Amino acid sequence: MTTLSRLYVGAFLALLSAPLIVAFGVSLNEKRVLFFPPQGLSLGWYQELLFHPDWRLALITSLGVAAGAAVVALSVALPIAYMLWRYNMRYARVLFSLGLMPFALPPVITAIGMLSFWAEIGWTGRPVNLIIGHGVFMVTLPMVMISLGLESINREQLEAAETLGATRQHVLTTVILPQIRPYIFSGMIFVVVFSMNEFVISFFLGQFHTVTLPVKIVTQLRSGYSPVVAAAAMFFLLMAIIGFALVARYGDLPKLLGAESKNPGAK
Repeated sequence: MTTLSRLYVGAFLALLSAPLIVAFGVSLNEKRVLFFPPQGLSLGWYQELLFHPDWRLALITSLGVAAGAAVVALSVALPIAYMLWRYNMRYARVLFSLGLMPFALPPVITAIGMLSFWAEIGWTGRPVNLIIGHGVFMVTLPMVMISLGLESINREQLEAAETLGATRQHVLTTVILPQIRPYIFSGMIFVVVFSMNEFVISFFLGQFHTVTLPVKIVTQLRSGYSPVVAAAAMFFLLMAIIGFALVARYGDLPKLLGAESKNPGAK
């Protein structure tokens, strides 16, 4: 690597890491100021994030919504991806295309559409609104990942199982699901990470009755600056690191990153 290349890579890494370093430094300020470098060192703002009633409720709400959204997204994505791969049904192709649309559109469109629906039936500002909204908006992630896992399966295994007398249900539970489990897990982790950071849908559907951590951060910034906001940002970073580390450990990371399947029987 030439000196110019090293300088370019170093500058690129510095550009990426600078906001993280600044946010971390701000979160360590001893007083209620957003200074960098920090004036004094304290972990008090992390304690406020975890133990102050308002911040703790927002944090718990975000975790609950993210977990629920992952279940909703999986329950929609898995049947569609499986039916398209196994039987290539026309309506499955239509549903797969529709499943790709929400994530491709600006979240404000999904948020306004769902807000109108919930308002029409008189069911607004409830946690279930956010769970369904996040799940539908992010269904693309597990659907694409599960499809990758299904495409890596050798179909000769299915034929062999059926020849030996296994029913389609047994083939699904004993041959298919064990092989795509890493992709299911990865899809759910991605939904959790993205849901934790989602603001627009949470803001529209929560209606200040159900407040997630991103909404709480924006609300705090409108009323005054506090290093607890930087501490919350570090929590998002920690969640992302843990999530992607789990994907790297238990998911098929090379395949998710676009590596070609080594399975000669996969189609």
